[in-house]
Amino acid sequence: QGQLVESGGGLVQPGGSLRLSCAASGFSFSRYAMSWYRQAHGKERELVARISDTGSLRNYADSVKGRFTISRDNGKNTVALQMNNLKPEDTAVYYCYADSTLFSSYWGQGTQVTVSS
Repeated sequence: QGQLVESGGGLVQPGGSLRLSCAASGFSFSRYAMSWYRQAHGKERELVARISDTGSLRNYADSVKGRFTISRDNGKNTVALQMNNLKPEDTAVYYCYADSTLFSSYWGQGTQVTVSS
């Protein structure tokens, strides 16, 4: 059974940076596209960034373009989200997601990011 474990969330001031990490286990990580989603209180979950299985393709939500960077290490089965110039509206629970057209998909348990002065 696949598992995703996020880490790196916390409280940061506006303009600050955080780096989220997601460690994968129990499935063929290199065969999966990986994404970061977030869900703010009272709002629907939204896609933040996505990276293809090889890492050659990256997509970002308009709201984070130029500030966030998604990356992956298929040798270590990890995916990261570097978040710079954070804004209060980035406050949310961030989730790691693994998807494949051929295999089962997996969600992490989420990590809280709070941007506040």
